[in-house]
Amino acid sequence: MSAVSLPSQPNLRALRTTDMEAVMQNELAAYEFPWTEGIFRDCLLAGHGCWVMLLDDKIIGHGILSTGAGEAHILNVCVAPRHQGRGLGRYLTGRLIDLARWHRAERVFLEVRPSNPAAIHLYESLGFNEIGRRPRYYPAHKGREDAIVMAIELLPAGD
Repeated sequence: MSAVSLPSQPNLRALRTTDMEAVMQNELAAYEFPWTEGIFRDCLLAGHGCWVMLLDDKIIGHGILSTGAGEAHILNVCVAPRHQGRGLGRYLTGRLIDLARWHRAERVFLEVRPSNPAAIHLYESLGFNEIGRRPRYYPAHKGREDAIVMAIELLPAGD
């Protein structure tokens, strides 16, 4: 009989300042207009939920969640490009929604670029709906790009 190797399962833990190099490597690889290290540090200082996603003890993604006043805002979701297409973005976003629910948020908001159809499809499949636009929200190669504002209403845990 031969041993069967099961695929590893991702897990989340709180972002540490010592994770910044790996987080920035993933952010720079994934986005044309990445966040800066300073933005991540500001999120930590502000007390936002800052999480890293690990697979086999390696940081392969991160997510930032702001909560307050019965609402949550997903500020950043990133999966390293070499790990994309495996459902890890769905896993990470789902855990951020779970954390929002744990913080008693009644709805979760996020912004997404219209030029990112894969992310739009993911968010729609999780129950997010477009509720508006933010004109010229994102930097782009030729000026600015609008943001699609999406939201999902959360039911209390156990419902």
